[in-house]
Amino acid sequence: MGFSRAIKIAPSILAADFANFGAECRAVEDQGADWVHVDVMDGHFVPNITFGPATCAAIRPHIRGIMDVHLMIAPVDPYIEGFAKAGADIISAHIEAGPHIHRTLQAIRASGAKAGLAINPGTGLDGVENLLDMIDLVCVMTVNPGFGGQKFIDMSDKVRRLRALIGARPIHIEIDGGITPETAPLMARAGADVLVAGSAVFKGGSAADAAAYGANIRTIRTAAEAAIGTTV
Repeated sequence: MGFSRAIKIAPSILAADFANFGAECRAVEDQGADWVHVDVMDGHFVPNITFGPATCAAIRPHIRGIMDVHLMIAPVDPYIEGFAKAGADIISAHIEAGPHIHRTLQAIRASGAKAGLAINPGTGLDGVENLLDMIDLVCVMTVNPGFGGQKFIDMSDKVRRLRALIGARPIHIEIDGGITPETAPLMARAGADVLVAGSAVFKGGSAADAAAYGANIRTIRTAAEAAIGTTV
């Protein structure tokens, strides 16, 4: 998994057809998705329950590229090995989910996965700077985690400050929540390179008729790339 700051679109399967996950994953990749994003929620850290390691293991054979697993759970550490064995390429844990995030990030890397650090809209960057050499990705939440389809919270200033902190380090900035063709340019301009989109990708199509997925992905990508003056 080589590092690149080119814009990447990561459809969230939270917005896909739960009864047809394998086909949905194949469809979005065939239609141009760069990563597949899996939102894991526990009904404790966030007010919703979604997927576990067994779901990740079931969809892994249907994903050719990156499976990006976002753990909105607490505690995190007991489940890292399970998600790594299920085939997660990237595992992100929330800085707010426990008192020992450094240990959690160590455990993620020791599992063989790339380590991501997720931060909620109400969380500042004070605790992030000391962790930059432990991580491969920062996931900036632009909604309060728990449900898909929420209204976007503009975190442009936070993303700009984060991008300056990262400097030349090979760390992705991922945006999760409310990404549309209208909000993607704001985040790309601020310095983000991975855009998670759920309903904005999956609306209007299906695994059997996936052309709409491709059109939605292209529209988001084009808007983001235009904002930074590139068509990579």
